Amino acid sequence: MDSEVEAYLDAVPADRRDKVSTLHSLVTGLFPDAVVDMRYKMPTYTVGEGWVAIANQKNYVSLYTCSAEHLARFKQQHPGIKTGKGCINFRERDAIPEAAVSDVVRHAIEHPKGS
Repeated sequence: MDSEVEAYLDAVPADRRDKVSTLHSLVTGLFPDAVVDMRYKMPTYTVGEGWVAIANQKNYVSLYTCSAEHLARFKQQHPGIKTGKGCINFRERDAIPEAAVSDVVRHAIEHPKGS
């Protein structure tokens, strides 16, 4: 893993470290050969043309996919969890539904153009 990524992960505040660690482990568990580096100031996991990224934001921890198609099913299954056009924003009170997030990550990596 890139030393910048390690520094980013180590700098995550303690109250968010579990969420970031869960997302990191989930992505690397699904795609152990992913290239993990820093892009746009956040850890990014790339396999071929597919990618996802994790970011510690001011009010939540985000998983970015950059395509609404990757999130369609997740949004239906988990309407209480805040989402953006191509991202999921986990607030402090939100549990991470690992099976559903795994589906999002798989879709984003395996279908980089959406659909």
